[in-house]
Amino acid sequence: MAEQQFAETDPRHHTANVKQMFDELIDHLREDTEKFDEPKAQAMFETAAEVLQGLKTAFEHYESGEEKALRAVQ
Repeated sequence: MAEQQFAETDPRHHTANVKQMFDELIDHLREDTEKFDEPKAQAMFETAAEVLQGLKTAFEHYESGEEKALRAVQ
C-alpha cells in the first residue's frame, strides 16, 4: 500500500509521522520483552505496546473518517 503525501499544514501529514513512531515504539517494546525474564516488566511492556496500538488505531480512524467524532474538519 503506497503512502499518501500530504501538505505539512494537513493534519494527516502529522498523523502519518506519529503512526510511524508508534510502530517503531511498539516493535521496540515487544522486542525488549525477550531481553529480560521479569514477568511484571514483560507484562508492563506488552501492555504499553497494546495501548500504543490502540492509539495508532485512533489515528487511522481519524485519517479514514471511520469514526464520526474523529473526522477531519474539511
